Amino acid sequence: MKKAVLILLIFCSGITFAQLVTLNKVERTSENKDAFLYKITPDLPSAIYLGEIAVSGFSENDAEVFGLVYKKAKSIGANAFAWKPAPQIDDKISSFQPADYQLSLYYLPADQFPAEGNVVYLLGDAGKQQTISLNKRTVSIPARSYISFTLPAGGPVTVSTRKLFGSSIKLGASRDQPVQYFQISGFSVNANQGPGINLKSGDIIKLEKSYGQFLTTIYSYLNQEISP
Repeated sequence: MKKAVLILLIFCSGITFAQLVTLNKVERTSENKDAFLYKITPDLPSAIYLGEIAVSGFSENDAEVFGLVYKKAKSIGANAFAWKPAPQIDDKISSFQPADYQLSLYYLPADQFPAEGNVVYLLGDAGKQQTISLNKRTVSIPARSYISFTLPAGGPVTVSTRKLFGSSIKLGASRDQPVQYFQISGFSVNANQGPGINLKSGDIIKLEKSYGQFLTTIYSYLNQEISP
């Protein structure tokens, strides 16, 4: 009997904390074949509203959640999205709730997306705080948070995880350098091509722009002065 109750509790817990992604409103569809899904501000005059996605429940598997959001968005031809704040009685903008939020979906001509040249976004880990260095300056990024900065014209910026066996990258400004997104991960164990395993104590992972912009929507912005 106790075993049956335990199994039932585990099953109910899975239902309670599972993240559900639903396409809860469709106003119209688009026939475009754009593979990307970029974040926009909803006040862009050329953005055509298509519908809305609702996300309920919480999951630390952000890549899986984005995959579900992307699939729902593409089912109606969306290539852009924006977070839709919940209505407030006092007309104030509500804070983002990671376990319950809505995304408005749009179609926008590809040449109408605003450009961010020489801007870098560094996103923290989904589960724990990460500490990095920017040109030897120590910066801590709490879990599910991010920072951003503009690459200076004077020379490259070195980003390092500051750990044994960790990663480091050099980023430089250029006239045609598009926005870049990187995620700082914690300790990981990766399969090695030879016998045994490959231990990593910190990685800097470059993200595709669509996924990077999704993370900047569901993560918190660290509002601090970042000048490498």
